[in-house]
Amino acid sequence: MFPPANDLIALLGINLVLSAGCLRLLNWRHGVTPWGKWASAAVFLLLWCPVGPARLPLVAYVRGISSDLSISLVAIACLGMYRRLRGMAPVAQHERMVLSLAFAAGALFLYPLALGWGDWDAYRLGWGSPALWAALLALSLACWAGGLRLLPMLVALALLAWVAGALESTNLWDYLIDPWLAVAAIFQCIKSAIVWGLARLRAARHGAMPSSA
Repeated sequence: MFPPANDLIALLGINLVLSAGCLRLLNWRHGVTPWGKWASAAVFLLLWCPVGPARLPLVAYVRGISSDLSISLVAIACLGMYRRLRGMAPVAQHERMVLSLAFAAGALFLYPLALGWGDWDAYRLGWGSPALWAALLALSLACWAGGLRLLPMLVALALLAWVAGALESTNLWDYLIDPWLAVAAIFQCIKSAIVWGLARLRAARHGAMPSSA
């Protein structure tokens, strides 16, 4: 007997994210190698192996720790894995930066309020709020007008999955963002800010140095 479809989708999403992470980790320095491809494929298959008294797949135990991942995170992981396997260039830096800023801002807006750091719970917006839909539409149109395609596509994919009930949750926020994606986005923003600050500092120092005669 097969589990419900949303359970299968959730397990598949977790497996794909872990496999994509394995591929990136193993091929971080020297590009994608045949060994890295086989190792990532082995991880994908291994996570489906039933273990324990309940004979649940290994990825189900991972799900118990990670909870369901957002459609956005799964899509980003799959895109990165596809581009690596095809030998394509990474997503443009400005696209990645906009993604990180958008998800970091969403996390800082959602999670503190959802944890009770205020009198209003932003998580409620995920249950069919026109205000959230309007904000997502405005953000997507602004990105599209600026030549940024990835964020609007992620929003559209999350909305389609939410309408279809692809995950166990009925809240749109859970399709758009999850804590793992939030942490990664905030970390990326901090990292970019540090790199930018160091670059400006080095440029200022070089500019202040007297030119040699």
